[in-house]
Amino acid sequence: MSKKLFTTAALVCCFMICLAAVVADLSGKWTGVVKTPDGQDVTLTYTIKVDGDKLTGSGESNGNTVAIDEGKIKGNDFTFKITNTEGIVIPHTGKFYPEADSVGMDIDYNGTKMHTTLKRDK
Repeated sequence: MSKKLFTTAALVCCFMICLAAVVADLSGKWTGVVKTPDGQDVTLTYTIKVDGDKLTGSGESNGNTVAIDEGKIKGNDFTFKITNTEGIVIPHTGKFYPEADSVGMDIDYNGTKMHTTLKRDK
């Protein structure tokens, strides 16, 4: 009897882990803060949509919203560009960590590299 109970419990646990892996998705609203080279903290918000290997959405900072361009996702790694209101193209590279429901992102602003961690906005 206890062997059947153990087997059933193990199968249920495996099912829940697999379900969590399928449900984990980069799509959604993400927020974080990046420290600029001059020491300012800038709040960033990204609304991301994933469709297959294509990533779209928008980014927002200091009250300005811009579209995500050339977004691609492969596994948990992704890239995209945004063009700010001054016309500067800003490449982003990131990695989605589903187990922590967070994103690590590198931003290249005119050759200046910055890093931020984003959390899902619930």
